[in-house]
Amino acid sequence: MQEYEKRNYGGRYRGEERRRNIKGLGEEGRRRNIERVGEESRRRNAERARRRIREEKRRKRFLRLGVFAAAAAVVILALGGRKLWLSFLERQYSIPSAAESYGENMAVAVNVNADGNSEEPINSGGNSDGNSNEPINTGGNSNEPINTGGDLNGNSDGQISGSAVDLSGLYSRYAILVDLESGNTLAENRAQERIYPASMTKIMTALLAVENTEDMEETVTVPEYFFQELYAEEASMAGFQPGERARLRDLLYGILLPSGAECCMTFADRIAGSEEGFVQLMNQRAGELGMRNTHFCNSTGLHDPEHYTTVEDISILLRYALQNAAFREAFTGSRYSTMPTDQHPEGFTFYSTMFQYMDSPEVTGGEILGGKTGYTEEAGQCLASMAVVNGKNYILVTAKADGSHETEQFHILDARNVYSQIGAGAN
Repeated sequence: MQEYEKRNYGGRYRGEERRRNIKGLGEEGRRRNIERVGEESRRRNAERARRRIREEKRRKRFLRLGVFAAAAAVVILALGGRKLWLSFLERQYSIPSAAESYGENMAVAVNVNADGNSEEPINSGGNSDGNSNEPINTGGNSNEPINTGGDLNGNSDGQISGSAVDLSGLYSRYAILVDLESGNTLAENRAQERIYPASMTKIMTALLAVENTEDMEETVTVPEYFFQELYAEEASMAGFQPGERARLRDLLYGILLPSGAECCMTFADRIAGSEEGFVQLMNQRAGELGMRNTHFCNSTGLHDPEHYTTVEDISILLRYALQNAAFREAFTGSRYSTMPTDQHPEGFTFYSTMFQYMDSPEVTGGEILGGKTGYTEEAGQCLASMAVVNGKNYILVTAKADGSHETEQFHILDARNVYSQIGAGAN
């Protein structure tokens, strides 16, 4: 019995000792547990947020692929039915070239004699004999019919001086070449079809920035509220920090050279109080300029299915914007250094997203003076550029070249190709 009580007492003693130890360590343990659980909870929440963003992007991508596949199926079916109809016409009525009369081949062949004049009129949508019954207005804000085959010197008599510019070999699916002074369209390919403009959108943002700013030396604070969204969307940035004091001129160059989304948002907030209000101004200005096939949804060019334009409309916008001295100076820059700030005591330098990929801006007979690039997965590689060739200024807008930031810059190769054709054709 004594042995039993001794063992039992020893057990009670050890139990009480454990309870005292647990009580003594309980507060510290609970604190550590709370900290550990809080940190783990924050990590889980952040991971869930990143996962939701990735899933949303995948969902949108699959939805777009489904829409593209359906559209492709419709086109294939339509083309197949068209060919069957043309084949029926040929058999039934013995028409040897029915396909040609229905515009099966949309490329226009122009014969050029030794004097550089076209021997036959250019077919720009006329009858099956190749003659146009009436001039075609392809858009813009001009009341005059736009010349879709004028000469390389900007004449509007329909005659091509030298070799015609050939856009069929470009990487870009959409293109338009315009004489800057006259506004005449010299060559085009699918210029009125809708495209996604990507960062070419920022041409409009920069135009509104200079039109609504009296003093470009004014200093403003870069707001903080939009940075997380821009980071999540992987938007291109110039390098300004949240809360940084920046000069408006620095922000303008930040829009047009490194394509900084934070610069766009800062101007939008300053001018209209919000990006939504600024977008209303963008669409209003587009209507005033005659950009009839354009609709903006944001100031940066981040992809949105309802954010669209045409290469023709972008050429109208760029031609108008280049009349503004502040815009033109920034658009034709290749690099720029900002003023010192608290975040950047020595300032910092950014570079043109076009010129940084070019060994030299020279082309045959001239040089490329400036350009605004754009890229999203949906838009492809885009470029709105300006060049001087043989003393004349030209605008070229191209879109939807297959490639990315990591591939060859096909939109820049296209610009060099077209501008060099102009220079070679005048020799």
